[in-house]
Amino acid sequence: MKKVIMRQYWRLQQSQTVISMVFWTTTLTLLIWPYVKWRFESSCDSGLCFSNEIFGIPSTYIGLMSIGLFVLLGVLLIGYIYDVGLGLWKEHLTISTERNPFGVYLISPPMGLILAQTNMLLKHIASEDEDIQRHVAFVERWLEWNADEEIWARAMDSWKNSMGDEDPYLPFLSEKMQNDLVERSSSLPKE
Repeated sequence: MKKVIMRQYWRLQQSQTVISMVFWTTTLTLLIWPYVKWRFESSCDSGLCFSNEIFGIPSTYIGLMSIGLFVLLGVLLIGYIYDVGLGLWKEHLTISTERNPFGVYLISPPMGLILAQTNMLLKHIASEDEDIQRHVAFVERWLEWNADEEIWARAMDSWKNSMGDEDPYLPFLSEKMQNDLVERSSSLPKE
């Protein structure tokens, strides 16, 4: 049920941009129209009458469409200036990344498996290089530390129950951490 609601909420957010542009354009056009509509009405001065049609289209429609087009272009120009000139979205993304623990210091289990595999290869390929081995040791400590998080226990539970794998082998973790992870995954509440 939550997934269905979230999908509808996501769809609402995606359509909000287009709907917002339509509302901006319509609202501002109708607010501006009373101030300029006299320019698009037919008039008869000194016996000269001007038609209120342009190419067979009533000038009222031409006026409304012109205002709408200018408003739309104005909103797009403001968006362009915001994006290119000010670039405030970059800071917003930086803050969003900083607030996401998986973008800063936590490792998701699938990414952890890939990182561990690369780390194990590096450990064997460059076993003589002290700097690389120091880095390998750091990554091992980082993976061990991350495996203590609940998301790793949930991943272990999924590997066992969803995939049906009795023994998800994680050789990059200490035996104590592997046992702890298995124990924590079996004690998770079933949904």
